[in-house]
Amino acid sequence: MKKILVAVTASIAAYKSALLVRLLVKAGVEVQVVMSEAATEFITPLTLATLSKNPVLVDFVKDKTGTWNNHVELGLWADAIVVAPASANTIAKCANGFCDNLLTAVYLSAKCPVFFAPAMDLDMYRHPSTQANLQKLASFGNYIIPSEYGELASGLVGEGRMAEPENIVAFLKKYFGATKHFLNKKVLITAGATREALDPVRFISNHSTGKMGYALAQTLAEQGAEVHLVSANATLPTPRNTILHKVISAQEMYEVCEKIYEKMDICIFSAAVADYRPKTIAKEKIKKNTEEMNIELVRNIDIAATLGQKKLPNQIFVGFALETHNETENALNKLNRKNFDIIVLNSLQDEGAGFAHDTNKITIFDKKGGVAQFGLKPKNEVAHDIVSYINNYSKQ
Repeated sequence: MKKILVAVTASIAAYKSALLVRLLVKAGVEVQVVMSEAATEFITPLTLATLSKNPVLVDFVKDKTGTWNNHVELGLWADAIVVAPASANTIAKCANGFCDNLLTAVYLSAKCPVFFAPAMDLDMYRHPSTQANLQKLASFGNYIIPSEYGELASGLVGEGRMAEPENIVAFLKKYFGATKHFLNKKVLITAGATREALDPVRFISNHSTGKMGYALAQTLAEQGAEVHLVSANATLPTPRNTILHKVISAQEMYEVCEKIYEKMDICIFSAAVADYRPKTIAKEKIKKNTEEMNIELVRNIDIAATLGQKKLPNQIFVGFALETHNETENALNKLNRKNFDIIVLNSLQDEGAGFAHDTNKITIFDKKGGVAQFGLKPKNEVAHDIVSYINNYSKQ
C-alpha cells in the first residue's frame, strides 16, 4: 500500500482536495493530510480527516502538553507528497527554502518525490516570479502537475485552475506504475564544469552548470538504477537516491571514474571537462605587474576517450557533443574516436540549448546508425528522451 501525504494550502481550489483524498483512499492508498493554517479557512480539517481516516495535521504542537507533530518523521513516512492545491505563496516558500509552518517543514524534510499542483488566478500564474519559482522547484527534482485551462474564481478564463483530482491521481499512477527499466543496473554520470587552478584564487573553467547531468541522474534513479554522480563544481541539489562524488579538477574526476567504471553497466559523460590545465600553479596570487601575461597549458587526460579504450564488452558508453559548427560531422567523429555507443549532440546555434539554460534541443546518434531528433524541451524531459533511447538501444 502506497503512503501519500496530501498537503493542502490556501486556495479556493482546496475544496477539490476532498475529492482527491477520497479517490486516493478508494485506490488503496494510505493518506495523511497536512494543511497550512490559512487553508483551514477554505475547507475544514474535519472534512479531510473523515475522508482520509486520519487526523489532519496543521500545527507543530498537537496540544498544550507539548506533544508535537514530527515533520521529519512525516517526510520519511511518505512514498510521495502531493501539494494540492499549491498556492503561489507556498510555491514561493518551497522554492526558496522558507519554513514557517508544518507543511513547509515537511517539504524540506522529504526524502520522497514531491508533486505540486498549482492553483491560482491567471495573472498570478503567469507572473514571472511564479514561473521562475515553478522552474526552480522542477530543477530540484520536484514534479509539477500542470495547471489546467478554464474558468477561474475571479471570472477570468485561462491557465491557473488546479488539475482535476482524477487527473492528479492519473499522474501519480503513471509515476508509480512506470516500468523500472534500469532496476539492478549501475550507472556512472559525470556532470558540471571542471576547474583548473592558475593560483590560489583563479582558475580556468567553462559555463556548464551540470543541469543536464543532474536531470539524467534523477531520471535513471527513478527508473531503478544505482546512480553514481561524479559532479564537478555544480551547485544543484543532489538528486534523490543517487551517490554523489564531488570533484574539482579533470584529474580528480578521472581518478574517481577510473576507480568505479568497471562496476558500471552504463557510463554517461555529460560533464564539461577542461581540455587543458596550467603547466604550473602559482603558490601565491599572481600580481598584475605586466601589460601581458602568458600561461603555458598542458593537456588534461581525456576521461571519456581513455575509459572508452578500456570499455568492457557489456557496457554502454554515452557521450555528449556541444558544437558551434559542422555539428553532425564533429559529433559522429567523436562517437567513433572515443568508442561511444551513443552520442548526444546539442548546438550553441540553437536558441535555448547549451550551457546554463533550463531547456535543451538534441539529436542522438548511435554506432549502429540510429538517429533521433528532438525539439526544444525542459532538461528533465530531455533526460527522459535520452534514457528512453539508451533503454531501446540496450535491447537491440
